[in-house]
Amino acid sequence: MAEGFDEHDRAPELASSLADFLARHPNTLVLTGAGLSTASGIPDYRDRDGVRRGTLPIQGPEFRRSPAVQRRYWARSMIGWPVLAQARPNAGHAALAMLEAGGHIGALLTQNVDGLHQRAGSQAVLELHGNIHAVLCLDCGTRVTRSSVQEQLLRANPHVANAAAQPLPDGDAQVEPEFLDDFRLPVCGQCSGTLMPDVVFFGDNVPATRTASALAQMAAADALLVVGSSLMVFSGFRFCRLAAEAGKPIAAVNLGRTRADHMIALKIEASAERLLPPVAALLRDASPMLAPPEFIHERGIF
Repeated sequence: MAEGFDEHDRAPELASSLADFLARHPNTLVLTGAGLSTASGIPDYRDRDGVRRGTLPIQGPEFRRSPAVQRRYWARSMIGWPVLAQARPNAGHAALAMLEAGGHIGALLTQNVDGLHQRAGSQAVLELHGNIHAVLCLDCGTRVTRSSVQEQLLRANPHVANAAAQPLPDGDAQVEPEFLDDFRLPVCGQCSGTLMPDVVFFGDNVPATRTASALAQMAAADALLVVGSSLMVFSGFRFCRLAAEAGKPIAAVNLGRTRADHMIALKIEASAERLLPPVAALLRDASPMLAPPEFIHERGIF
């Protein structure tokens, strides 16, 4: 059942529908995607029909074997990183943190790598695809912050620092090829080895231990809520399939179609930052366990 969001006429009704769903399934597993972070200024990957925008992303195997691909990635990331670094949690992130604090949702899985759930106050977060704010050395395993790598990139490539480019998802940017000819790669400060963001690139698999933890959370949950994901990538869609096979109800808050539309019992076509705060407010008012409104204001979300 898909329902559209009309802020003037149907907002209370739709918020109530989702609040009722969560009240009946307090151990709901929440799966979030790029659509949740668009209100924070981070572009998403797909349009409302689930069709990918732009060119294909860099593939993990290509990155590891090709210095040319590494230059392309880091040049694009150097320009696109400030958009991601300056992003702040939006009201949707804050509402999910509030729901968790009150015991109205269970664990939270995210396909996003932006770290905004943690900044909003969520505690039980499993990042399926890693976190873009960390960088690993492929040679010695040293782990450093992405912000420190940005400083190295700016020192080594001042000619790229002020380049204008269209921002892309996850700190990427559309960069013209001429920037790449003399681009200097960042290197590990310990061994001068190859640096790679600590994220699951396209073409790579989610680490086995992380997958096992996520599957265990789905098995323990009594329902699934999808927020801001088209579910076109299998690592997210698999949880809908598992929920459906186990007879667990699925709800979704997403603008546009998803790969699992035929499995979803309650679908609300709305932006998460508009729908989730009134849902959290309804459940807060119904339960003294839920955190008070100051929980959100303390974090500077509004």
